[in-house]
Amino acid sequence: MKWQLQEAMNRFGEVVHRARNEGPQVVTFRGERAAVVLSAKTYEDLIAKRPSLVDFLLSGPVRPKELAVAVNTRSKTPSRG
Repeated sequence: MKWQLQEAMNRFGEVVHRARNEGPQVVTFRGERAAVVLSAKTYEDLIAKRPSLVDFLLSGPVRPKELAVAVNTRSKTPSRG
């Protein structure tokens, strides 16, 4: 359900009740979506599915060997000084 901000503020208890029983409640401000009220269970389910940054990065596409970053590629010849 969509709620205008002022109405959501005046009826916050009902907004929370509906979020728990019916699902996310959208709050609008000046006609645009501004916030979503979720039940604690829905929120916990959302964050539980989110991978850690390390897992996210490791799940990316595997680079071919020729594109792999070379380590320790400094030239052994002295630079001009």
